Amino acid sequence: MSTLLSEAQIATVLEDHPHWERDGDRLTRTYAFGSFVDAFGFMTQVALIAERLFHHPEWSNVYGTVVIAITDHDAGGISTNDQAFIERVDALG
Repeated sequence: MSTLLSEAQIATVLEDHPHWERDGDRLTRTYAFGSFVDAFGFMTQVALIAERLFHHPEWSNVYGTVVIAITDHDAGGISTNDQAFIERVDALG
C-alpha cells in the first residue's frame, strides 16, 4: 500500500535524485542514450522494475531519448511507490 508523500518528503526525493523534476503531481526525467538500441535496452530494464513494483510509468522514446513520468493515480499524487520506482531506476546507472 502506498502513501502520499508530504511536500518535504518530495523535496528530499528530488534532492536525492537531482535529475528528476516535479511537474505537478508527477515526477519526470529525460534520459539521453547514444543509440536507439541503448535506449530500448534501458526501457526493457525499467519495464521489469515497473512490473516488480506493479507501478507503471508514462513514457516516450524517440531514437536515443527516453522521457519518463511517474505518479500514483490510485493514491492521487506523488507517493512512496513513485519514490521506490525512482530509486530502482536510478540504481540502473
